[in-house]
Amino acid sequence: MINDTILHKGMRKRLVEEIASKGISDPQVLKAIGKIPRHLFMESSFVKFAYQDKAFPIGAGQTISQPYTVAFQTQLLQVKQHSKILEIGTGSGYQAAVLIEMGAQVYTIERQRELFLKTQQFLPQLGYHPRFFFGDGYKGLPTYGPFDGIVITAGAPFIPEDLKMQLKIGGRMVIPVGQGDHQIMTLIERKAENSFEETTFGNFAFVPLLKGTN
Repeated sequence: MINDTILHKGMRKRLVEEIASKGISDPQVLKAIGKIPRHLFMESSFVKFAYQDKAFPIGAGQTISQPYTVAFQTQLLQVKQHSKILEIGTGSGYQAAVLIEMGAQVYTIERQRELFLKTQQFLPQLGYHPRFFFGDGYKGLPTYGPFDGIVITAGAPFIPEDLKMQLKIGGRMVIPVGQGDHQIMTLIERKAENSFEETTFGNFAFVPLLKGTN
């Protein structure tokens, strides 16, 4: 039973207004965040905080990202109907749900087996059906590329070359780059076969992007 009440919907409306006031202007991003029941993605002890613009723990040392951060990354991707998007770090599945709500075809990789199994079971219950993969996000999914967009939902110490090469020409990759407590949000656009353009967008805080599987 999916418990999504009028109260939850009212709190989501206020959350949408809050992230819009912080500069999120893509109407499709705002609409998706206004529709998705974020409280269902969280541990029961955090449910009452679900519509605050904050990150919260989801187990396995991971977090569900701050809604503003999810919206910011998604807006940078410039998602269109049927965009083919690779997500590195499935986590709670919230980012994947936002992308699917916007009409994207989502391929998502998670390295933590516990989270992978949990989210693989949970997201379809809400009607979201990305293609799930258990594996090392640094390698991406070369067999399924190239992609219109790639979003990395953890802080990477460097920009993985394998991922850059899985972008379509004209494709966009959004990745938080840096070590320690803060990363620089970075947009990489593939302009030609061997030509990439980087733009940075200030500091954000993410859990680290780790290699291998667990």
